[in-house]
Amino acid sequence: METTWFCLVALMIAMYVVLDGFDLGAGIVHLLVARTDTERRLVLGSIGPVWDGNEVWLLAAGGTLYFAFPALYASSFSGFYLPLMIVLWLLILRGTSIEFRNHIQSLVWQPLWDAVFAGSSALLAIFFGAALGNVVRGVPLDSSGEFFLPLWTDFTAGKETGILDWYTLLIAIAALLTLTLHGSLWLALKTEGELERRAHRVAKNVWWLLVAWVVLITVSSFRIQPHLQESFQSRPWGCVFPLSALVGLIGARLLTGKRNGLAAFLCSCLFILGMLTSAAFGLYPYVLPSNADQALSLTVHNTAAAPYGLGIGLMWFIPGMLLTAGYFTYTYRNFSGKMKAQDGAH
Repeated sequence: METTWFCLVALMIAMYVVLDGFDLGAGIVHLLVARTDTERRLVLGSIGPVWDGNEVWLLAAGGTLYFAFPALYASSFSGFYLPLMIVLWLLILRGTSIEFRNHIQSLVWQPLWDAVFAGSSALLAIFFGAALGNVVRGVPLDSSGEFFLPLWTDFTAGKETGILDWYTLLIAIAALLTLTLHGSLWLALKTEGELERRAHRVAKNVWWLLVAWVVLITVSSFRIQPHLQESFQSRPWGCVFPLSALVGLIGARLLTGKRNGLAAFLCSCLFILGMLTSAAFGLYPYVLPSNADQALSLTVHNTAAAPYGLGIGLMWFIPGMLLTAGYFTYTYRNFSGKMKAQDGAH
């Protein structure tokens, strides 16, 4: 039962990154691809009907983590208190920028909120990437399952490291590049004309950087976390996850600019899902490794709730997720298709 819930939490986090990732990516490239006020309104309009709904997956993942793995929730939310507060403020700033931008017509007001929107989107991608890097690298857990990390120390990935070090910064930059590609392909899918061409151009240029960075973080991750190699050696079938990421990455490049852009965007989704499931598979059964003493690591077994509660929770979780899937299917179908120039004129 613990493994089932581990997979469900990992799936919800992956769904959040895929869905909220493209509107974060749209924010990252907002100032790069949109040159006029109408084009910037089109960018915002492409994510407007779905961006707040996409964030529900983050709340659902946090709530499920609290229910299924309460010890992990307590340890991680206290140890990562500072970056979590930073993420919370960035989410607030990003939502505020979207809502406030069009309230006042001014030469200062709109550019200010456009900059806040782009900056908070980029910083969210960086902090989410750094969070993943911390989980893969491990944290200095003590015997009670607690830890504290400063924002940074000397940027070495040792036992006295901070939230930011050379490895977590590598993962943070990889996340920024990934969501930049993802958001660019979303805008290429949803827009037309010169805005679509610029989005394609950004996607193609970022792709080469992302390929180099994927190679770099893969080598670094196996060096930093030996358990990754042990997992793939003991369960070779797990290679399907990195292979799916590779297929998605190659497909995103080959299909960029082809037809209506949907295939390239779906390949980007596959790449993200493949990378995150590879990390989850490689870490299992650890949910938060210790970089001080492996015996102190938090696992699916020593952090899970009681089996009875997990079983009852699953009975409620399944219909809830079916309702959620139905809602998202309806929403995305209802707002499918490309944005027109007149959609950005109001």
